[in-house]
Amino acid sequence: MEQELKKVDSGHQEHPIKLYLFVWGLLFVLSTLSYLVDYFQFQGLWRWGLIIAFMLMKAGLIVAVFMHMAWERLALVYAILLPPLALLVLVGLMALEGGHTFGTRMLFFH
Repeated sequence: MEQELKKVDSGHQEHPIKLYLFVWGLLFVLSTLSYLVDYFQFQGLWRWGLIIAFMLMKAGLIVAVFMHMAWERLALVYAILLPPLALLVLVGLMALEGGHTFGTRMLFFH
């Protein structure tokens, strides 16, 4: 996603407006698809999988373009994105452990 940057008189660089309009269009399309999931009344795992997938795509676009993470150094990107990812992994592990504990209690104490 390499874009040409325009130099402005004050010394900072700007991205072309075409990039921002394209991203706004993609966000609109992804939001429309997310609403269509409800409109067509998907149920169960399909519903939540599609809604979460569209949500993550929109969040990724916003972080990459509007928060300028796509043009940052890789070390900064890792410093910002890896801790929440590690927390999500730990929450997932705790959920698995909680399910195991609940199942064991239901088996032996019920």
